[in-house]
Amino acid sequence: MIVMIAGTITVKAQTADEVIDKYAQAIGGKDAWKKISSMKMEGSMSAQGQEIGVTVTWVHNKAMRTDISIMGMTGYNIITNKDGWMFFPWMGHTKAEALTADQVSKSQEQLDLQNAKLFDYKGQGNKVEYLGKDDIEGTACHKVKVTMKSGTEKTLFFDASNYYLIRETQKVTVDGKEQEAVSSLSNYQKQSNGLVVPMSMDQGMGETKITSVEFNKTFEDAVFKPTTN
Repeated sequence: MIVMIAGTITVKAQTADEVIDKYAQAIGGKDAWKKISSMKMEGSMSAQGQEIGVTVTWVHNKAMRTDISIMGMTGYNIITNKDGWMFFPWMGHTKAEALTADQVSKSQEQLDLQNAKLFDYKGQGNKVEYLGKDDIEGTACHKVKVTMKSGTEKTLFFDASNYYLIRETQKVTVDGKEQEAVSSLSNYQKQSNGLVVPMSMDQGMGETKITSVEFNKTFEDAVFKPTTN
């Protein structure tokens, strides 16, 4: 009898859908994120002894603007669902430069504020695959591969204890060479509307600490246009 009972016991395998659902619950729920039309985050980053001010403004699936202040100068990068520009005076720019069609196309996924590319991956034409567990600096993680409709592949690492996304990796091509871009997320905090967001982010250039998050503000179209210099 003991043998028969033991023979019926199986270990339920984790699936990508289960991990994604638990992640959604951990950061406030899919329905709550569907109500987000815009977001603005402000913070700062320390790099090479410099304090850099960072402000990011999004309108869901329409536009994203990143303002960077350093050494008394302010520059920006703008992506919309149609075009984009960048202006970084410390790089020698004297006026805003238009992004290429390829740069704009590859940046479109950044405009998704509602996590639809993951939460509604089937409807978006994306695919997900559970790759088992991995260890990220001593933290046990569930590993999920996401293949976007565009062909872009990302690997997501979710903390197995709370299902927060703590790392994202992606293959990118820089100057004709393939590299791995790594983003680390931490210090998740619940906001006044119940949503939970990471207040610390690191993309390899230094840790950005977020000091404020605002949701569903109205932004004029001019915010996402290059300013006259």
